[in-house]
Amino acid sequence: MMQGGRWRRRLVIFAKEPRLGRVKTRLGRDIGSVAAWRFYRHMLFALARRLGRDPRFETIIACAPDTALSRGGVWPKGVGRIAQGRGDLGRRMQRTFDTLPPGPVVIVGADIPGIAADDIDDAFAALGETGAVFGPADDGGYWLVGLKRRPCIAKIFAAVRWSGPHALADTLANLKNVPVSTLKTLNDVDNGKDFARLFGKET
Repeated sequence: MMQGGRWRRRLVIFAKEPRLGRVKTRLGRDIGSVAAWRFYRHMLFALARRLGRDPRFETIIACAPDTALSRGGVWPKGVGRIAQGRGDLGRRMQRTFDTLPPGPVVIVGADIPGIAADDIDDAFAALGETGAVFGPADDGGYWLVGLKRRPCIAKIFAAVRWSGPHALADTLANLKNVPVSTLKTLNDVDNGKDFARLFGKET
């Protein structure tokens, strides 16, 4: 669907159902499962509030597991939800790109503290000039990926080594004929060291 002569922009937040013991398990080993759950829930709700109110794009939460969609549970209000589907992260993100209605799509995670609405607007602006956009992370992964999805939807996640230093490089290798833009570097919070750095407790 087009709005004002342009395709509708859609931001998708990939999120796990915020249930105790099911989210941020690596972080939970360092700071305790309850503290990790509270942190994740706060991050998800704050991100949904911050981005979901912005009129420059539509915000959707892609939730996992799929049963969380029908079960209800505690989710941010005022933001639509879809199921991620099965498979590894790449398969689930590719499905999102493949199945949403026409228009540019940007995907982010729910656990990156520094994401601002202007970062998302910058990503969509970049897709006006290039076919794909990434927000890199220091660990070799990325906090944002977006596709213009015109004139076709690129298949970009084949043979990507997730949760390691090669994720961004592997994804870019699948985009040899697609112009790519990059945004600023941001990082998620995976462990106690990341958590301490976020709250200024590192020595």
